Amino acid sequence: MKNIRNIHERVNLALLKTLKDARKTPTPPKLAASIDYAIFPGGARVRPNLCLSVAEACGEDDFAIAESAAVALEFIHCASLVHDDLPCFDDAELRRGKPTVHRAFGETVAVLAGDSLIILAFENLAKGCENSPQRLIQLIKILSKSSGVPFGICSGQGWESEDKINLSAYHQLKTGSLFVAATCMGAVSTGEDPEPWVELGARIGEAFQVADDLKDVTYSQKLTGKPTGQDIKNSRPSAVAEFGVDGAIKRLQDILSGAIASIPSCPGEARLCDIVRNQAKQLMPSFAADKVL
Repeated sequence: MKNIRNIHERVNLALLKTLKDARKTPTPPKLAASIDYAIFPGGARVRPNLCLSVAEACGEDDFAIAESAAVALEFIHCASLVHDDLPCFDDAELRRGKPTVHRAFGETVAVLAGDSLIILAFENLAKGCENSPQRLIQLIKILSKSSGVPFGICSGQGWESEDKINLSAYHQLKTGSLFVAATCMGAVSTGEDPEPWVELGARIGEAFQVADDLKDVTYSQKLTGKPTGQDIKNSRPSAVAEFGVDGAIKRLQDILSGAIASIPSCPGEARLCDIVRNQAKQLMPSFAADKVL
């Protein structure tokens, strides 16, 4: 667990440093405050933690590149949450146990906060890779592909507006795409080929979504820090709706077994296996953890 905590601390310190620059004059005070509010206190930081874990496992050779990649991932993720909570989408009241950004600052500021985080993600990535332009090009390609259309979270969000939803595509795009980006960007930040890391990211992303679907129907709002029962309320597709609770747990078990098996050979392979298991245990519902792990 010590290694996981160290990675989490690295992510938070890198986020703090980047946001300090974003608060400089002439940034409007409300906008600056809303950006901080969207990032801190954070959730599990799963995506940036995974990115740094892969970088360390591959033999990280430049801390600035790996940390800028991790920060960029978290900024894109948090931007998507800010936008996802807006009245035009879920109209959510709570996120991470506190009022959503649009409830705290107003809809106009919330839209700007989400937009600003997207721009900051790519700006920070460029700053961290000033001495490695080739890696920067690869990282930008991965992050933009995983954020937009047709293979990113924008496409995933778009599926919610369709009459007939492809559950597999929905999960892969809305959730899985940034997990694929996390593993691939971790590898690229060290100069490694990203392709062997696609499967691990895809499997962890799918596992995360199934675990989230289970929490939505089995946990209270107090435990999740956000409204529950949203999949049914908003007629969204979910693994529980398709497979039932027991079937979703079985699905989660199969996905995680495949995720561990898919980890490519690398210097830190054994440690990365432990990190993936521990992260999975933290994310899934407690009643399912004993069955799955």
